[in-house]
Formats: sequence, structure tokens, C-alpha cells
Amino acid sequence: MCGIVTAIATNNVVPVLLEGLRKLEYRGYDSAGLAVLSGSLSRLRAAGRVAELAALADARQLSANIGIAHTRWATHGVPSERNAHPHISGGLAVVHNGIIENFEAIKSSLEARGYVFESETDTEAIAHLVHSKLETHPDLFEAVRLATNELVGAYAIGVLAEADPFRAIVARRGSPLLLGIGEQGMYAASDTAALLQVTRKVVYLEDGDLAELRLDGYRVVRPDGEAVEREVHLSSLSADAVELGQFRHYMQKEIFEQPQALGNTLEMIAGGGAISPQHFGARAAEIFDGVRRVLVLACGTSYHAGLVARYWLESVAKIPTTVEIASEYRYRESVPEADTLVVVISQSGETADTLAALKHAKTLGMARTLAICNVPESAIVRESALRFITRAGPEIGVASTKAFTTQLAALALLTLALAKLNGRLPEAEEQRHLTALRHLPVAVQKVLELEPEIEKWAQRFASKEHALFLGRGRHWPIAMEGALKLKEISYIHAEAYAAGELKHGPLALVDKDMPVIAVSPADELLEKLKSNLQEVRARGGELYVFADAGSEIPESEGVHILHMPEHYGMLSPVLHVIPLQLLSYHAALVKGTDVDKPRNLAKSVTVE
Repeated sequence: MCGIVTAIATNNVVPVLLEGLRKLEYRGYDSAGLAVLSGSLSRLRAAGRVAELAALADARQLSANIGIAHTRWATHGVPSERNAHPHISGGLAVVHNGIIENFEAIKSSLEARGYVFESETDTEAIAHLVHSKLETHPDLFEAVRLATNELVGAYAIGVLAEADPFRAIVARRGSPLLLGIGEQGMYAASDTAALLQVTRKVVYLEDGDLAELRLDGYRVVRPDGEAVEREVHLSSLSADAVELGQFRHYMQKEIFEQPQALGNTLEMIAGGGAISPQHFGARAAEIFDGVRRVLVLACGTSYHAGLVARYWLESVAKIPTTVEIASEYRYRESVPEADTLVVVISQSGETADTLAALKHAKTLGMARTLAICNVPESAIVRESALRFITRAGPEIGVASTKAFTTQLAALALLTLALAKLNGRLPEAEEQRHLTALRHLPVAVQKVLELEPEIEKWAQRFASKEHALFLGRGRHWPIAMEGALKLKEISYIHAEAYAAGELKHGPLALVDKDMPVIAVSPADELLEKLKSNLQEVRARGGELYVFADAGSEIPESEGVHILHMPEHYGMLSPVLHVIPLQLLSYHAALVKGTDVDKPRNLAKSVTVE
């Protein structure tokens, strides 16, 4: 979970490298570094944020036409200048995103040959390995190709050599990497956002690709050395899309972008269109036909979206649904069924555990696969038979917000499409659901207007060390998502339970110092939830209840009520998660934590 940038251009690339790293800090931010060639190899590294590296570069007045750069999230070795990238071996520099699983064996072999390791990282093994290949294969490109063929694990790398100052070499397997074709040079980066400053023309590298970047162009080869052509794409992103604008943090910006993100995601039904399998790809009707069960694979926030979808798929489409944490699924013995639709959910499309789980499901014979993802050219999308692109736009904040609600919108459409194919969606009901989906952006906008009241609640939360979230039915996963958000950015310990489980253990924790947050829609489980809330009050617990209008939960001492603008039926989870996002955000502000870059976390989990 690191970010890399590579550049070769007619102008000074140091500002390009630094700005690229700033855009990639969501991928890792415990240290940063760069290496450039200007007559000789110069390297700068700093523990901490990119701003500290930029200060060093300014002080040195560093300038060069070719360079590589890296922002780190530690895997091997503590965050420190010594472990920061780039790593060097005899005039050769390497940056790396990923994990090399066989680095200890490579390290032992290289140490036996006299190489000295100065860091705790697996990346240094790559640098020495490439250098060792240069002894018998003096061409840098060939040396990198031979070295990568020995690596086991995931990597995206950039390589420079002092003896070869007119090109940079990049390669990828398992970790994302793309090329940028600019007017002044060639570039590579982990994410399009890092390159919008210089170009929107990008080339997505496939797993195993190596590329040589020169001032006059580039070439791509496969691991066996065979040259290949990769399509050039014009990114739809703009530089403004990854700027903060009027907002204090990316998380706040992305919370308030949700009405637009949902509108974009549901655009295909905005003009009166019917529910159709075609929303999920040209072959969707064929692949959906005969589906008897659904398996959802995801991690983190995306897993919570899958849990909500299970309620929808079973109650509306009447299809048995299993939701699995991707990192667990591939390591247990399961019973594959060919008539299962495997749905993988990921914001980035590069989540290592989810991608591996998808590949595992396919090896078990489950070929009906659907990716719900925010990045069109990502690995998970390319690996799936069908795709639904959520169109949330760039999500920079580590704590996912708009990606989650757009995933829910996509899963609602999937539910309705499968229900319709199975003859379980009468026309009148279809029109009712379509009306609700079209109105969803407006409904979310109304919920966002509750921010001032939620901000007041957050003032009380900042001094707490623990919190308990409760929900029932399809809102239990929303309680789970609320607890996750609070943990991620405020560092307040939070747990979520199905409210009916309160008496089976967690009630023992409830006292005046442990606030209880309840998601309380006016649905068929409301009366049951009211009883659970009374149990909390009887033990002196303080309640914060997000209730629909008409839920008739009275406010009293120790019971704080925030009324949602409207009850939204099946889509209520989309609305109820918004105030939980805002509560976590404002609690984090009061505590003074780094909202967009919470400690120990990074956005794209590209390693297991």
C-alpha cells in the first residue's frame, strides 16, 4: 500500500514527482523519498509526510529530467529514513509497491555473494537483484526483466540506473501501475490522480508487463520479452476532481459529493428506463439466467455493503445469498456451485484479498462473476465476466464514504434485475423502486442538512473512549459501518451489534461512560428495537438515536433523538449511513486526529 511515480521529461521533473506523491499520500504516508539523475544519482528520503521531503528538495534546489519517487506505508521494517524508498545498489535505484514473498531467500543468496543490506525492507532485495543481473546482462531493461521473473508476490516497481540516464524501467504484477503520455515526457504512477498534472492520456499495464520510458516514447513487453501493444485511454478525471476546493478534508468533500455520485451511478435509469440486466454488461442476461444463489466477496466497508445486499437479495429477489470476508474465503474449504453468481466489491479494484478470492472462486468452477467497482480499468474489473462501475469519482480519504453508498445503489439495482428475471418484480413494484432510486440523490441531500445537529452530538463523543452501535435487520450492517468509521478516524473504540444480541453479552459494558448509537428506522423491527433501547436506559446508558419521522421514540434525559427527513423503505440503509459518517467526521475534528490519513491505515490495500 505505497505509491510510486516515475518521470522522464524535457523539463525539471522534481515538482512533478513531488506533486504526484502528494496525490498518492492516501496510499501511504509514513515516509517518502525520491531519486533523480543529473550527471550522478541523487537520493532524498524523509520519515513522515511528503511535505518534509519537499522541504528537503527545495533546500537542495534539486533539479533533473528523470526520476523516481515513493510514498510509503510500512510492511517490512518500521517507518524510518533508513527503510524509506528509493533503495540503492551500486548506482541503481528502485521504488516498490507491494510485498515480495520470497525476499528472504533472495536476500540470503545475495548476501552470500557479498551484497550488504542496509534496511529491513523487501525492496532492497529487488535493487540488489537487478544489480546482480547487470553483471551478466548489461542492458538495464533485460536485467529488470530477468530479476522480476524471480520475484514471488506483488509488485509495482520503478528503476533508474546512473549508467543508463536516458530511460526509466517500470514493471507490475499484482499491484497497480499505469503509464502517462505527456507533451513534455513519459510518466508512470500507481494512480491516474498522480499524473493529471501532466496528462490525461494513460496506458494501463497488465499483470506481468514491463515498460521502458524514454523521452521519445515507450515500449511494453511481457515477462518472456515479447513486445505487446496496450491501448491508450483518455482519462475522464480532471485535476479539479482531486482538489479539496471549499472543504477542510477529503472525507468531508466526499461525504457531500454523495448526491452527485449517486446521481451519476444511477444515470441509466434517470430518464425513465426500466430495470435491465444490461446495466451489468452485454452478457448479463445470459450469465444471470439460471443463477440460484449469490456469493458476495469483499473486505472492510465493501463487506458491509454486501451484508446489506444479502437482506435485499433474499427478501426481494428470493435468492439465497452468502457474504464472505474475502481474506477468509480463499483459505477455507467451501462447497462451490456452478449456478452461483460471484459478486466482488471493491472501491479501488486492486484490493489484494478480494482479487485473490475472485481468482480462487473461478478455479473452483464458478465462472459467473460480477465486479462492482469504482475504477474501470482495475484488476478486479478485468478479471470479472461482468462489471458495474459505480462512478463515485476519486475517493481520496482513507475512510470510505461515497464509494459505500454508490456500492449500495449498484447492489439495489442488481437485486431488482435478478428479481425481474426470476418473475418476482411486478411492473407496479418495479416502477415504485425506480421512483425511489431516482429520488435517492435528493433524499441524501436532505440528510446532509442535518450536519449542524450531528456536529453538536460529536462534541459529546470526543471525550469518550468506547461506543456501542446497534441496528436490526438490514440496518445492522449500517451500525457496523458506523462503528468502523468512528474507529478509523477518531480512534474511539467502537463495536456494533445486532440489537437483539444486546442481552447476550454487550449489555455488560453499558454504563454512563459508554454512549450507545442506535439506527432506528420506522420498519417492521422498530418495536423490537425500542425494547432493546429501554434495556440500555435501565442500565444508565446514554442513547443517541437516528430515527425516522414517525418512529415515536420520545426524547428524554439520556435519550437524544435525531429525526431523519423521511422513511425510505428498502433504500433506508443508504440514508441512515450518512449521519454516521458525519458523526465520525466531526468527532475526529474535535479530537484533532488526521481525518484523511488515519494512523496505521492506507486507502488501497494492495497486499495481503
